[in-house]
Amino acid sequence: MTKFDAERRLADLLLEDVPVMEVTVRPANIAGDWFPVLRKLRRELMESLSDSIAELSFLDLPREDFMDLLRGRRIPENLSVRWRVPLEYGGDIKADNMFICPTFFASVNMDRFILEQSGRPVLWLPNPAKKIYIPTRLISGSAGGNAASDRMTNAFSASARE
Repeated sequence: MTKFDAERRLADLLLEDVPVMEVTVRPANIAGDWFPVLRKLRRELMESLSDSIAELSFLDLPREDFMDLLRGRRIPENLSVRWRVPLEYGGDIKADNMFICPTFFASVNMDRFILEQSGRPVLWLPNPAKKIYIPTRLISGSAGGNAASDRMTNAFSASARE
């Protein structure tokens, strides 16, 4: 698979705007204590999202979910924390190897895309530039507008109250 093929397949999966990276699969020895480390890193990632308020505003989260996410308490429904390079393909257990995206349809289609490449020595993996990936399909407006400025205003005012 070439980069062009990977980008074309992602477009078929409605993820035409997510960048990809080429990764050579390397054998992974995953430590037995990886899950407690993952929980700590998820919390660290969530607590670091204060620099991603603009992206968060496009998720149109209820105030309580928004604040719980920023405080590292819980991931709201329909959001997923994903590995940029999954551990089984040699990814590191680090917060900068993680990002957040909507579960449906983005995370589900990313899984489909990765699984289609299983068994290959070189993979193309989704690699969003930021900590939060919001597919452009979710933020584009209709002829009547998209109310993005209202969502951003609500997000900023909610974070200012805390």
